[in-house]
Amino acid sequence: MEMWIQVGAVLTSYLVGSLSFAVIVSRLMGLSDPRSYGSKNPGATNVLRSGSKKAAILTLLLDALKGWLPVAAVLTFGQPYGLGAGAAALAGLAAFLGHLYPVFFGFKGGKGVATAVGVLVGVNGLLALATVGTFAIVVFFSRYVSLASMVAAVFAPVFYLFGDGAAWNAVGAEVLCLSVMALLLVWRHRENINRLLAGTESKLGAKKA
Repeated sequence: MEMWIQVGAVLTSYLVGSLSFAVIVSRLMGLSDPRSYGSKNPGATNVLRSGSKKAAILTLLLDALKGWLPVAAVLTFGQPYGLGAGAAALAGLAAFLGHLYPVFFGFKGGKGVATAVGVLVGVNGLLALATVGTFAIVVFFSRYVSLASMVAAVFAPVFYLFGDGAAWNAVGAEVLCLSVMALLLVWRHRENINRLLAGTESKLGAKKA
């Protein structure tokens, strides 16, 4: 019974993650589909290129919310059904996968940065703070948002391990899920990596020629 409840939680989390708010918010606000301009990435950064800061901020918050909600729901209501931190981490990973490969939008989703942050907030607030802090530091010195996103993602499972000594005795679903999310996020930024290596990646605040 517990296994089926966990499977249901994971599937529900994936469906929640599959809600592409970049597309939904743009449609509701009468904006162009973010998959049709700019980087064609259905995420807050590309929505900002539409000229609507309100739509971009709303997309950012909702994408983060759909990462946080499944984790928080499992941690809050799952204990009577045998669902603990491991199940919550799996739910967060499922929501993240839903954002990357949304079933409702042809399995073509965003890069997952905001959703990943939402998952981290659900797992551990201090972990999210440390990860966002790493992102901010890298952005400040490099001005590359893509590089900062990847570095922060890679450090997230490391912070989890070193932030709780007990984790060394129970390296399970939490670390595995965070590591998978980091690898997938880096993979989704592979075009950015190519531009970084070629020296053509756009810097934060730089004016386009």
